[in-house]
Amino acid sequence: MSLESKQQHDLSLKNSVEGNDQHSPLSNMHPELEKQSSTDFKQFEVNDQCTLYRRIHMEPREKSSTNFKQFVIKKLQKSCQCSPAKAKNMIFDFLPVLRWLPKYDLKKNILGDVMSGLIVGILLVPQSIAYSLLAGQEPIYGLYTSFFASIIYFLLGTSRHISVGIFGILCLMIGEVVDRELQKAGYDTADNAPSDLGLVLNGSTLLNQTSDWICDRSCYAIAVGSTVTFMAGVYQVAMGFFQVGFVSVYLSDALLSGFVTGASFTILTSQAKYLLGLSLPRSNGVGSLITTWIHIFKNIHKTNICDLITSLLCLLVLLPTKELNEHFKSKLKAPIPTELIVVVAATLASHFGKLNEKYNTSIAGSIPTGFMPPTAPDWNLIPSLAVDAIAISIIGFAITVSLSEMFAKKHGYSVKANQEMYAIGFCNIIPSFFHCFTTSAALAKTLVKESTGCQTQLSGVVTAMVLLLVLLVIAPLFYSLQKSVLGVITIVNLRGALRKFKDLPKMWKVSRMDTVIWFVTMLSSALISTEIGLLIGVCFSMFCVILRTQKPKTSLLGLVEESEIFESMSAYKNLQTKPGIKIFRFVAPLYYINKECFKSALYKKTLNPVLVKAAQKKAAKRKITKETVILSGVQDEVSVQLSHDPLELQTIVIDCSAIQFLDTAGIHTLKEVRRDYEAIGIQVLLAQCNPSVRDSLARGEYCKKEEENLLFYSVYEAMAFAEESQNQKGVCIPNGLSLSSD
Repeated sequence: MSLESKQQHDLSLKNSVEGNDQHSPLSNMHPELEKQSSTDFKQFEVNDQCTLYRRIHMEPREKSSTNFKQFVIKKLQKSCQCSPAKAKNMIFDFLPVLRWLPKYDLKKNILGDVMSGLIVGILLVPQSIAYSLLAGQEPIYGLYTSFFASIIYFLLGTSRHISVGIFGILCLMIGEVVDRELQKAGYDTADNAPSDLGLVLNGSTLLNQTSDWICDRSCYAIAVGSTVTFMAGVYQVAMGFFQVGFVSVYLSDALLSGFVTGASFTILTSQAKYLLGLSLPRSNGVGSLITTWIHIFKNIHKTNICDLITSLLCLLVLLPTKELNEHFKSKLKAPIPTELIVVVAATLASHFGKLNEKYNTSIAGSIPTGFMPPTAPDWNLIPSLAVDAIAISIIGFAITVSLSEMFAKKHGYSVKANQEMYAIGFCNIIPSFFHCFTTSAALAKTLVKESTGCQTQLSGVVTAMVLLLVLLVIAPLFYSLQKSVLGVITIVNLRGALRKFKDLPKMWKVSRMDTVIWFVTMLSSALISTEIGLLIGVCFSMFCVILRTQKPKTSLLGLVEESEIFESMSAYKNLQTKPGIKIFRFVAPLYYINKECFKSALYKKTLNPVLVKAAQKKAAKRKITKETVILSGVQDEVSVQLSHDPLELQTIVIDCSAIQFLDTAGIHTLKEVRRDYEAIGIQVLLAQCNPSVRDSLARGEYCKKEEENLLFYSVYEAMAFAEESQNQKGVCIPNGLSLSSD
């Protein structure tokens, strides 16, 4: 404050004390108060002289006047500038492997990377074959998908630990799209439909040799799968380019957990027919889970006893050993590859026991070696698959980014979210030309990778080498593997998602709203469909956010004794209050949705100025202080009982510390509240407004320049100012503080 303004300010105070009748306490009064003590509020005294009150003065910085056109030009100039150093940084940013691989510590990291890569590769072999069935594809395509994803993420990824490959939920979503398109094209969707991978091999089993294509069911299925994978990858790269990763914030932990659990029920249902050896078409669309179980029970008499016995034996082996692996993971250097052991044993039993010939069991069939020639996605399918790819892309990048950030935080390094979207996008775009389907990070394999000593993504190369060995040499040996074994492997891996029910009591205690979101998303994903369930979950979650702000908590505040802290009078006892002053807190942004809630709560907890004004007018006419007011449009009569004498309530302080932002309706509401209260002689003060709220008030012209003394940086200052205003008006205020009755 300048010397001249301070002199004028002191003069106005002096005139006020001497009894200047023209002085307005709301517009021209600028009292200052000497701070006697930071903790003793009882020392404010009523004297004949006005106590000076020290106001905080902050001078805002001048904002840049750069317009949008200049901003865009500046950004374009910065982006289009090219230099050798900038080009190098761009290449290194796009290929992070160029940064860390030359600095690779061979002695420190190689053992852990090789060990984790081998173990994950061994686990991926049976899972890749099993999840291929879930995606409606031949087993070889699952191996392709895991191989290419491991190589590409090694080049583009920024996380050191996550394992990128096939993921059950995405395989389910791909499978639903594939079966829908197969039905449209008139193909048989029964799982035992014959398939020769869509080509004539001329006596050779090597797919990298020249062959004649005959597009059958399998060929069309992978065409659909690779096309939707290509579109999902394009969406993910576009989201990375335009930096719209914020979309993932709408997928809360409760929503994702509920979605995964609901989709797990659908996966379990889709695999149940393999355990029973039933040949049933996959049900798609709304209510597919219920429809599938109806079909299963209608055909339960056709159960293949050999497949059923095999499934039960595999469950009896896999479930206990999986639990033992988790229970003793701290003592085991590496988890026991139970799935691979079961697959090998089951394949040998099926081959030498001739189970397919004797009992007509469903088997994996011919799995060729080598790689099929690259093929472009079917561009004609894009219009019918573009919408399906949106949900798949969002789920894929949300899971990948969240897992990357979780493990980066755990191990003390950072990841780039946009680069992760690029990485997972290209893990889908490039493999889509090589007969692959959608990939993302997977929690179970990432945990195995981390627990077995993984240090860098070099372990992904080792995993790819294991898969390459299978693709080139070992794959045909799985010819006799029963599909029931693959179904059991898929179901056993759902244990983690189904265990989420155990966390519900704890979630209910922490947040009931999150628990409701979890249940709504889970039930809609399971009973309706995965895509619609995800959409319902997102919409319901956003509705809950709006609901929380529509009915926020409000309270009157009291002063904690011997402090400058204010707390809710309904929550704490023995809080101190000042006669004639009410402090109101609103815990939410103030905008168009909750403006009426703000007004009604404020009027209920303090005083309704509209009713008081109406009562005063009628009392002035009829010379009474209590009157029955008949409200228009209301049948009942409302008796206006003045709960507070207007002469007693002098000031209302609104604590704005919990108001994050204001919109136009919020500013208008504050203006209206202030105008209504001032009409009956009550001043309204705002305290603890954050910069965003202060800017909104300034732009909305809430108060004039000379009325800025109505805004305070703390509730304590506002209360002191209110008391001093009452003293100057000549209102008799007791010197001590009153205790609340709570």
